[in-house]
Amino acid sequence: MASAQDTRLRLYNTLTRSKQDFVPLDPDNVRMYVCGPTVYDFAHIGNARPVIVFDVLFRLLRHVYGAEHVTYVRNITDVDDKINARAARDFPGLPLNEAIRKVTEKTAAQYQADTAALGALEPTVQPRATENIDEMQALIKALIERSHAYEAKGEVLFAVDSMPDYGQLSGRNLEDQLAGARVAVESHKRNPADFVLWKQSSSEEPGWQSPWGRGRPGWHIECSAMSERYLGRTFDIHGGGLDLIFPHHENEIAQSRCAHGSHAMANVWMHNGFVQVEGQKMSKSLGNFVTIHDLLDTEMFGGRKWPGEVLRLAMLMTHYREPIDFSLARLEEATQLLEKWERFAKGHTPAADIDPEALAALADDLDTPGAIRRLHRLIVDDGQPAAGLAIADLLGIKVLRETVVDAGTEALVAARLAALNGKDFAEADRIRAELAGQGVQLMDYKDAETGERRTRWEVKR
Repeated sequence: MASAQDTRLRLYNTLTRSKQDFVPLDPDNVRMYVCGPTVYDFAHIGNARPVIVFDVLFRLLRHVYGAEHVTYVRNITDVDDKINARAARDFPGLPLNEAIRKVTEKTAAQYQADTAALGALEPTVQPRATENIDEMQALIKALIERSHAYEAKGEVLFAVDSMPDYGQLSGRNLEDQLAGARVAVESHKRNPADFVLWKQSSSEEPGWQSPWGRGRPGWHIECSAMSERYLGRTFDIHGGGLDLIFPHHENEIAQSRCAHGSHAMANVWMHNGFVQVEGQKMSKSLGNFVTIHDLLDTEMFGGRKWPGEVLRLAMLMTHYREPIDFSLARLEEATQLLEKWERFAKGHTPAADIDPEALAALADDLDTPGAIRRLHRLIVDDGQPAAGLAIADLLGIKVLRETVVDAGTEALVAARLAALNGKDFAEADRIRAELAGQGVQLMDYKDAETGERRTRWEVKR
């Protein structure tokens, strides 16, 4: 493990538009919050990027400060109007609340399976919105008491003009927002940019009793409440995708700061870039909407399944702040790299220490492409596979697969070899095709001493 004194960690802060030295509020308790999924549908490949990016940051912080000194919170939003709509669509014969449970339980379970397959460590805490309603109501009460929120037509709304520097994260001032198409103009709002903290629920909708009637929280208040509960009023790092800067993260800042009169919600705000698929924005209408589950468990993308380590490497080959074109060519490139690294590193174990050049790259705003280049040089060019494997471990990339000898596979390989020696080439080709369908690749060679035909086999990624 490196020490904080030995490693100068620099991160790009969206709030200041600059890269700056990372100085935690408390080196013995480094705290990070990342917005997690709204569990109404399976996570798509764009959702995979923050999972992977902030998992690398989590690993790096643990390496620098010690695993016991880092707290990582990633929430699960399980109350949301999108969930309600999906439940009504998928389970029209059930009461809505029962249908909602079916949607959220299935989707949340799939999300956990997907993130594990991507090689992500479990966050320290994964709070659910529905388990933090009291904390949300307490925040809303504080905002009303401090004249930052008001009731109107059964809703509680945040008054954006009560916060002089509202818009600092996104760089939008109120005049710009009023002119924007995303701002809903409703008569009960004092300002068209005001946003909902609490809204009424019908008897069919999920709801909780509150001082403002039976209702449910707005989206933004959920993350403010959960981050405060587990990390405090001000913490070190808040992460998510670029699409969350406005309005979600902007409104989180407004709620959290105004409820307590604090100078900051998080000191560093980090955002990963967008993901395109084969050069186009991902869209169901274009037919290129790809879920993590699709890539891992079906053959819809490129006619084959893709292992989690391939997806992870394909993401990390581009710097987290840059856009990614997620393509078949990129996955093939990642596959070939992993197969080459495995060939050179077989029989080795990771070194105890991290190569200084790779660590410096990661400490410089998570330069994963630089760390991967160093990994490649060490394993392939410099004959130092142990050092390269240590970098792969820090990146969460699985290079060496567990070797499991399958008796059935061994029998088929032997049968094919017998067919070749008996000049039954049709049967040999049939067995090769059968093994290829199982992902088994064969390599024929001659024994150096006897000259006899031999066959090696391996499972392709």
